[in-house]
Amino acid sequence: MPIAPKKVIVIGAGIAGIATAIRLAIKGHSVNVYEAALQPGGKLAEIRSGDFRFDAGPSLFTMPQYVDELFKLAEKNPQDYFRYTRLDTVCKYFFEDGTTINAFAERNRFASEIEKKTVDTAESIIAFLDYSERIYKITDPVFLQRSLHKWKNYFNCTTLKSLLRFAQIDPFRTMNKANTTMFSDSKTIQLFNRYATYNGSNPFHAPATLNVIPHFEQHFGAFFPEGGMYSIVKSLTELAKHVGVKFNFDQYVDEIELKDNKVTGVRIGSDSHQADLVVSNMDIWYTYRKLLGNIPAPEKILHQERSSSALIFYWGIERTFPELDLHNIFFTEDYEREFQQIWQNKKIDVDPTVYLNISSKIQPSDAPQGCENWFTMINVPSNSGQNWDEMIDAARSSIITKLSRVLKTDVSGLIVSEKILDPRKIDSQTFSYQGSLYGNSSNNQFAAFLRHANFTNKVEGLFFAGGSVHPGGGIPLALLSAKIVDGLVA
Repeated sequence: MPIAPKKVIVIGAGIAGIATAIRLAIKGHSVNVYEAALQPGGKLAEIRSGDFRFDAGPSLFTMPQYVDELFKLAEKNPQDYFRYTRLDTVCKYFFEDGTTINAFAERNRFASEIEKKTVDTAESIIAFLDYSERIYKITDPVFLQRSLHKWKNYFNCTTLKSLLRFAQIDPFRTMNKANTTMFSDSKTIQLFNRYATYNGSNPFHAPATLNVIPHFEQHFGAFFPEGGMYSIVKSLTELAKHVGVKFNFDQYVDEIELKDNKVTGVRIGSDSHQADLVVSNMDIWYTYRKLLGNIPAPEKILHQERSSSALIFYWGIERTFPELDLHNIFFTEDYEREFQQIWQNKKIDVDPTVYLNISSKIQPSDAPQGCENWFTMINVPSNSGQNWDEMIDAARSSIITKLSRVLKTDVSGLIVSEKILDPRKIDSQTFSYQGSLYGNSSNNQFAAFLRHANFTNKVEGLFFAGGSVHPGGGIPLALLSAKIVDGLVA
């Protein structure tokens, strides 16, 4: 039976907060979203620098069905609000010896490309992608679509079948160990190890279960939204307003108000706003430390290792590079050293792997004619008090040297505008503790079970959505966290 309409407050207008608000409004609840920033999106924001436009955060769009689903729930045609095109090439990889590998979307073509550029066979790539698909089919109905923290979810045929196949998700060896076993060429191993960074983890420590991630790209595809990544936020915000969600920007929530361990609303300054249910889209660390007062915090969860962060240079480049694609990776020669620097030494490697996203390749209006907008990112440790100004200066020099060497062009003289995002700003601007992009890391085999649940037994009427809680970080999983909250409320 559907529950009676309730007053709901969502704290934070990140992608999970917006999606949760849409789902609950469609169910007939009265939903207000309170966001500390002046605009929605959280990490999924946009930046303008002169005549250049950049998507500030996530730049890879996969699993668009989770966005489309929200429009369909509202009985709307997704294409009336939001359009996207599938990429023929997911990413272009550059190696120091001059090798380039195109990760074609079509799997047989991708497999042939790797066979052509490495000593690994096309058959080994197809076998790996089948293995990746198998992990997905086992984990999707159990770990991604449902709460792991409700016993009733374990007592059904689908879950029991998945649990019986637990060993097949490859949780007992590291990602690197699995990939080293499946491939012979260091380039292939490095390419597939990179997927650990999709949730801020270390492939030399994270479980091979993370080899599920390539399936998202190679099976479901990678896409480019018309208008850039921020169009996801704009279209969903428009949909939310259409179904009755009210947004309140520049409104910092100071406290989740409780009575007898039951939610009564939130306090903003000296004003109280009543609610029957509250959904926090804020990082779980800040939710407990800043908003929940005397409620005992889950210290083991809050003290877990944080995910990595990012250092991003938004560069306006006064030239075009035909050899570059939408998504580009420039690999370091010593991947293990790079991750050791990030995780053990809390530093940035002298030769970091560089991710370069150029949305103007598909959306020319993002840069002036004859120019390109370079979203230039490296993985870095979360903020634990390092000298970031010094580290940023050194990293900038390393990145420019690397790109200039590989592209055989002096990049430094082409930069005509620049903005920088580092872990300190990620923390202060999006309330992501220590600037971690994905909450806790996934550097052990039980990480999926160690994320905070989407609810708490300590407070009635309080729920959690977003990348810092189950099932994890990134746009698809954040949207699934909203779906799980919707189910819990119902």
